[in-house]
Amino acid sequence: MLTQTKRYVYSPIIDRPSLRLPNDARVAVVVYVNMEHFPEDRPGPAVVPQTAQFKPDPLNYGWRDYGQRVGIWRMMETMDRFGLRASVCLNSDVCREYPRIIEEGVKRRWEWMGHGRNNTEVVNGLSTEQEVELVSETIRSIEEATGQRPKGWLSPFLTETHQTADLLAENGIEYLCDYSCDDLPFPMKVKQGSLLSMPYSVECNDLPSLLTFGMTAGDFGQLIRDQFDVLYEEGERIPRIMPIALHTFIVGQPFRMKHLAEAFAHIAGHDKVWFATAGEINDWYRAAKLPI
Repeated sequence: MLTQTKRYVYSPIIDRPSLRLPNDARVAVVVYVNMEHFPEDRPGPAVVPQTAQFKPDPLNYGWRDYGQRVGIWRMMETMDRFGLRASVCLNSDVCREYPRIIEEGVKRRWEWMGHGRNNTEVVNGLSTEQEVELVSETIRSIEEATGQRPKGWLSPFLTETHQTADLLAENGIEYLCDYSCDDLPFPMKVKQGSLLSMPYSVECNDLPSLLTFGMTAGDFGQLIRDQFDVLYEEGERIPRIMPIALHTFIVGQPFRMKHLAEAFAHIAGHDKVWFATAGEINDWYRAAKLPI
């Protein structure tokens, strides 16, 4: 059985075959929107941890629910302004709980990735049978609601078992975002099929940056600009993928959206930038016939 440490080989980015992004872009920017459902009777991310174990917990539940009721629509308006399509890390429960969001995302040709059923179910510790059910139910529900069978996956809270990658590949998932260890896709070892690791970020990410690291809204906007500037310079030699991970109840707040929009404007002001979905990058990598 493959273990986590044997899922991929060490490969220095400077030693890999040369490759070019479409239109000779230096950087491909991927905007991940984490579209999540937190059942009312379970604890989730908290702005005030002291009440997180209360039942009910209107303080934190209401704060999170702002994302579905208001924040996502503000995000859509901002992304529309810059012509950005989201790569949506989608809890399948969202399809049932918030179908209006799915409807508007489909109109925008957003890409739908599997992200478990909801974001309170941790994958680590599940039996193989439980995980098989979780993966198959998530994929089926998303395909029925969106008309698009997911090819990508981000595990809830990036948690896995030793079987996760194998189960995903067996179910037709082509790329996995759980390992934020590279600026480019790379092949993972699975028992059958093929699976790529797709760049994702736990730092260029509004939830840990603002809630864990204590950044201000302005700090986060500057983080995005700084991340882009360095990758853009490096991308002249070796093209890079820049993931930006967002949550509707975090960056969907108006005082934060202002700074996110300014960061998008900064990036859009450069040439040789490819605003892509994770699925488009998956297709590009595979079409380039790079090692899988």
